[in-house]
Amino acid sequence: MIRLLHRWPGLLALALVTVLALSGAALSVFPAAERLGVTQPEAGLSVADLAQRVQSAIPAVEQIVRAPSGQITAYWFDGGTPGSAVIDPSTGQGIGSADPNQAERWLINLHRALFLGDGGRIVTAAGALAMLLLALSGMMLVTRRAGGWRRWFTRLRGPLAGRLHVEIARVAVIGLLVSSATALWMTASTFDLLPDSAVPPTTLAEPSGKTGIAVKAIGQLQQTPVSALRELSFPYADDASDVFTLTTETGTATLDQGTGVQLSWAGLSMWQRVSATIYMLHTGQGAAALGLLLGLMALGVPVMGGTGVMLWLAGRHARPKIKGNVTPAQAETILLVGSEGGSTWGFAATLHAALTAAGQTVHAAPLSSFDPVRYAKAQRILIMTATYGDGDAPTSAKGFLERLSQADVPAASLAVLGFGDRSFPAFCAFAKTIAAEAEAKGYIMLIPFDTVDRQSPQDFARWGQALGAALDMPLRLAHQPILPETQRLSLLSRRDYGTEVQAPTSILRFAVPNATLWQRLIGRGISRFQAGDLLGILPQGADVPRFYSLASASRDGFVEIVVRKQAGGLCSGQLLALEPGDTTRAFLRRNPNFHAGRDRAPLILIGAGTGVGPLAGIIRDNRRLRPIHLFFGIRHPDSDFLYGAELAAWQAKGRLASLITAVSRGSKPQYVQDSLRGEAAQIANLIRDGARVMVCGGREMAVGVADALAEIIAPLGLTPAALKAEGRYVEDVY
Repeated sequence: MIRLLHRWPGLLALALVTVLALSGAALSVFPAAERLGVTQPEAGLSVADLAQRVQSAIPAVEQIVRAPSGQITAYWFDGGTPGSAVIDPSTGQGIGSADPNQAERWLINLHRALFLGDGGRIVTAAGALAMLLLALSGMMLVTRRAGGWRRWFTRLRGPLAGRLHVEIARVAVIGLLVSSATALWMTASTFDLLPDSAVPPTTLAEPSGKTGIAVKAIGQLQQTPVSALRELSFPYADDASDVFTLTTETGTATLDQGTGVQLSWAGLSMWQRVSATIYMLHTGQGAAALGLLLGLMALGVPVMGGTGVMLWLAGRHARPKIKGNVTPAQAETILLVGSEGGSTWGFAATLHAALTAAGQTVHAAPLSSFDPVRYAKAQRILIMTATYGDGDAPTSAKGFLERLSQADVPAASLAVLGFGDRSFPAFCAFAKTIAAEAEAKGYIMLIPFDTVDRQSPQDFARWGQALGAALDMPLRLAHQPILPETQRLSLLSRRDYGTEVQAPTSILRFAVPNATLWQRLIGRGISRFQAGDLLGILPQGADVPRFYSLASASRDGFVEIVVRKQAGGLCSGQLLALEPGDTTRAFLRRNPNFHAGRDRAPLILIGAGTGVGPLAGIIRDNRRLRPIHLFFGIRHPDSDFLYGAELAAWQAKGRLASLITAVSRGSKPQYVQDSLRGEAAQIANLIRDGARVMVCGGREMAVGVADALAEIIAPLGLTPAALKAEGRYVEDVY
């Protein structure tokens, strides 16, 4: 609901809020410029002194006005002709025209009413309301994405457009809230929709009927400093009933023109004070620096609008169109999808079509939209979800577990299908968590929890048969996986290792393919990447890609992976057959959980065999000389010491603080977990000081490393699980 509340006002009112934001930003410059051009009065100058100077220079003066910027303007009639001028308070002389700046007047008319009068004011008020909704819903979405208010400025993941959208919002949202809320207040005031709470004047004395007192002799004006003046109106000399009217920042007084005695006083009500503050906040009049700051924040609106449209278009492109998707209140079957890269939506579309063909009414939606209250006719809830990282929720499932725990258990039965890759230790972990928590909460399980490995159409069809049997209907799920959009990579060079130990391995370096600006903004294509991200290779004759951890970052200027020949491996065989100049097709999948991060905490990198690839990329990119300690397991130093020369050079440059190798086929066989135990004291000290552990390699190695670390950090009162919960122990295991 919040996402819809954010998306549609933004899309529908994009042009209007952009015009309002840009014109408002331009108008914010004028109060600052006016403030810089103001001639300041001498210290202690009173209103009486100022009025006398102006009256001497302009005998016909009728009114003196001091703007919030401090600029003083005099108005008069001379022979029936009105006149005005900006005043130098030191002389009372006019020093410039008081006519409004034409550009400013044009912008004000555009900003307030779009040149359409009262109708335009209503339209701009609608734009301000849309901006207010966007700011409030955006705050909620950013908070949800970051994981709470306390993590408001947490590091983001995802395509450039998405990160830029949120980064600007996190800084500008307060200013946009202020600008939109104050605009609505001022519109309501213009149309007299706010209560009139003016304080009635209190009569203090009766007019004397006299005239002719000199302004210099009026005590009230002598006691009022110019800095407090808002407006002074002069009486008509031939009208004994007329008075001086003095308006200050605290209220309005009338003064007898014959004696100078104060005749009445009307202080500002709390409502009027609030209105004055709101006017200042919105226009910047009297707070030029604040006005400029709000103007700068407003400049973020067109950027956020543009990136928001890009995200919307990218989302529509990534998610297949689902025909016949009924509303949640009408659906017999609720189909909820958790997806990171979009592939799970393809399976959901196939299931939706099959159920619809079988006569079911089906509503498909992201898992994050889960709300049983809306499922009035639902007989079953089907959940299809991938897992992100080490058991985390994918993007479209954020907040689901919290909603599940808080919602009442509906009468509808539940089925959960997980999507993942069995080669990863956290295979379908998020889906398993959903199934376990739902059962514990009391949901009736329609069929047992099941999984789909590597987007297997066969696994999906098998699960469909079980679902059809439970629903007592034939259900044939013939899914054709949507292949990812790939780019052609050209091999620049290769370095071969491992032939002596019967484990052919190569470091393959490819040229970075060209990427359009659009691809860079929406995060498509192979353009922006870090060591630890994943390169998907779609081998010839296969429907499912294979993933390799990147050993380079985009600023290195090349795409690098480490590949070992697997027995019967289709993808590794094709890659290791490449020669410089040959090409393969690939795509990028970001893996932000296995990035080094930007802080200065020490890193303990642990890898074996090809697992050193992303670790070497992290070391290569360590230009800030962060303390990095590498534990590297190899079979034989003369055969598969990957990056041996580079590691020595990086250590000499300070990019690598220490290197410890474990040789498994030497005279004294040793594995990487053994080398960890040999350096237990150093590792314990590093972890106590906040070090982060990154492990990459085979699953058996990772298990041995976890056991060794558990022994090392136990005296510190820590466990690998505790470090993982803090984000200080991450794995990339295959």
